[in-house]
Amino acid sequence: MVLLSTDQLPLERDEHIVIVRQTVRQRAVELGFSLVDQTKLVTAASELARNTIQHGGGGTARIETVNDGLRRGLRLTFEDRGPGIADIALAMKDGYTTAGGLGLGLSGAKRLSNEFAITSAIGEGTRVTITRWKL
Repeated sequence: MVLLSTDQLPLERDEHIVIVRQTVRQRAVELGFSLVDQTKLVTAASELARNTIQHGGGGTARIETVNDGLRRGLRLTFEDRGPGIADIALAMKDGYTTAGGLGLGLSGAKRLSNEFAITSAIGEGTRVTITRWKL
């Protein structure tokens, strides 16, 4: 996979979520994603950015344009140094919440992407990476 460009953005305050959303939309438009796919990317980015701030105590968002030879896409990585997730399988279940929300953040982001990966360690933080390909 070839990395074509990268933006790394801070996620410390709610205003940073807006910047991440705008950057993801801009990149999606530049790549020629349909309006539906743009919306899916921005929605997933918004959920993951909010999780990074609310549950991880802040972190970073990395927005990458990638090419695997046959297609181009956006890879988004959200990383924090927060408390970590004790039970990833439970956290991925629709309706599971620790903050009183709908419990659709992680599972929703997975449904909105073509590729999804999550790693987490107690006391070290969490990293979620999603990719959406232009088909």
